[in-house]
Amino acid sequence: MIRELKTLMAVAQEGTFAAAGNKIGLTQAAVSAQMKRLEEELGIALFERKGRAATLTQRGQETLKQAHVLLTLYSTLGASLSGQPATHRVNIGAIASIQRSLLPDALARFHHTYSDCCTRVVPGLSMELVNQVDAGELDMAIIIRPPFSLHSDLRWTPLAHEPFRLIVPQHISGDQWRELMTSQPFIRYDRASFGGRQVDRFLRNNHCNVREVCEVDELEAIVKLVAKG
Repeated sequence: MIRELKTLMAVAQEGTFAAAGNKIGLTQAAVSAQMKRLEEELGIALFERKGRAATLTQRGQETLKQAHVLLTLYSTLGASLSGQPATHRVNIGAIASIQRSLLPDALARFHHTYSDCCTRVVPGLSMELVNQVDAGELDMAIIIRPPFSLHSDLRWTPLAHEPFRLIVPQHISGDQWRELMTSQPFIRYDRASFGGRQVDRFLRNNHCNVREVCEVDELEAIVKLVAKG
């Protein structure tokens, strides 16, 4: 049943049997067969089948949470039986900027306090990481705050507050942000990211028309591009 539970988690994340199969290396028919077998073994309907989408039923959502717990325990089973101390794994999602700033010190303190735990850091965009937490694939994620309310079974904890900064090449003078943004080529923070959406909302709310030349997700790349003029 372990294999079927892993497939269940993939379907929950990807939304369709076909997409889940592509992710874990199975055909759509194989995924469908595994889910049918799992439903028969559990005696419940896991999905509401509407077209190609595979939406979890209420019982399916409950089963998904239990599957995450079981798979986490299963991953530590070998260590316990071999006489080694059981290791608890914590799966943490983190956007790129966090991995270079807050995360290293936080992980060092965590491992000093909880020496019997190991951690796995999963990189990704904020939206991707939220979905993985919601699907039970991650225990937590450090991201930019979403511009929408989280599901009732997810909890948000602020860790830091950072203002957005407007940066210009050193040879550009002036301190009026609107004039600078409208007169100079603008490198946009990727609108697919939560941070980029906040920037886009700021521009629209302030009726600021920029001369966009590039859209980038990586903050360090933006800084280097601005430095190049």
